[in-house]
Amino acid sequence: MAFFRSVTALSRLRSRVGQQSNLSNSVRWLQMQSSADLDLHSQLKEMIPEQQERLKKVKSELGKAQLGNITVDMVMFYVNSCLVEVIGGMRGMTGLLWETSLLDPDEGIRFRGLSIPECQKLLPAAKPDGEPLPEGLLWLLLTGKVGGGLRCDMISYYVYKAIDALPVTAHPMTQFASGVMALQVQSEFQEAYEKGIHKSKYWEPTYEDSLNLIARVPVVAAYVYQRIYKDGKIIPKDDSLDYGGNFSHMLGFDDPKMLELMRLYVTIHSDHEGGNVSAHTGHLVASALSDPYLSFAAALNGLAGPLHGLANQEVLLWIKSVVDECGENVTTEQLKDYVWKTLNSGKVVPGFGHGVLRKTDPRYTCQREFALKHLPDDPLFQLVSKLFEVVPPILTKLGKVKNPWPNVDAHSGVLLNHFGLAEARYYTVLFGVSRSLGICSQLIWDRALGLPLERPKSVTLDWIEKNCKKAA
Repeated sequence: MAFFRSVTALSRLRSRVGQQSNLSNSVRWLQMQSSADLDLHSQLKEMIPEQQERLKKVKSELGKAQLGNITVDMVMFYVNSCLVEVIGGMRGMTGLLWETSLLDPDEGIRFRGLSIPECQKLLPAAKPDGEPLPEGLLWLLLTGKVGGGLRCDMISYYVYKAIDALPVTAHPMTQFASGVMALQVQSEFQEAYEKGIHKSKYWEPTYEDSLNLIARVPVVAAYVYQRIYKDGKIIPKDDSLDYGGNFSHMLGFDDPKMLELMRLYVTIHSDHEGGNVSAHTGHLVASALSDPYLSFAAALNGLAGPLHGLANQEVLLWIKSVVDECGENVTTEQLKDYVWKTLNSGKVVPGFGHGVLRKTDPRYTCQREFALKHLPDDPLFQLVSKLFEVVPPILTKLGKVKNPWPNVDAHSGVLLNHFGLAEARYYTVLFGVSRSLGICSQLIWDRALGLPLERPKSVTLDWIEKNCKKAA
């Protein structure tokens, strides 16, 4: 852990230069705590046979064990006791293997068994008592170990023409996903597959693609921001900075506090087990042996939905609408009235509730702690604090909400806005950059463990009525 707090302890282990016509030269290097440690590829190569045997043993000894019962209610919603043709979201159904993180309804997310507060204490940081570095979390997600200290530096890559082909008014997520698709021309997995690589080796080009993708997406994302909101200037990466710090820098924000915020933001948004839309989409598409670029681009398109990653832009817009109508010094009573006005109009209060969590999201809590430390007097932060007191009791009173507590989206926009990144439509792109760590880490393990093509069974309403009446 000390290696990130002392840059002189870094030891360059590997560099690779990739070149292609009309594409800028790019360099990625992996830096480790000491030359005596195994590099990440070697660590995984040692771990994979053991985990393959573990999976075989689980299938052999526990293959017939039941994980739960599936009911019609899980597949359908009921409205006023009438069955309607609406997919129920498969909530509560266990159907995925996802090694990198596990979401507990009460504790929140755990990355390879570590809670967010534990990650803040144990993972490498850029400075003493600083926020955890995303590259440290990446090492944890891939290996389950703390302290390996992988550092993936940024890569410049030529995707500008693909992005520039879109109208500048296109949504930032549209431009971002298009840029990721343009990166796919360099897929090592696709090349290896076309040459007939043995399936036992699938994980190796997947590993290369995944680390390249993780290293490149901040460059793509930063260009999208500069193109839409600034003058289109490309800000070069700073080789002295870490992953999160470099991303902030390329966006045009160099305040040390903003660099710390970006480290925290990328870390806590990186993974949230496998059932959410973006993670599941990435896993599903990859199960067809689509390469990491294709799989992650698909995941981004899921993330762009209003019920998933787009929600974080809605929170800041809603908070600003409160200020527009009630002023910055809104009273508790005014805030209650505005919340009820929102609910009575058939809308939700964005940033509250979660499909799995039943308590305040730990990702919200750590962002609140960041705000208390760095921007306690910010008016919008104070408004968010009031909402924390006002909204849950109102949602509880409604009696329809299983979780009235704030989630990760309730806070992130206010923090970003404070440091000048006020363009709410862009926020989901930040989420997408972060999610590359979790999705790609699991994708490597999908290939290493030889997980099969995902193909669940579907049924019709006629089938349900015919086959389930006796069991009801």
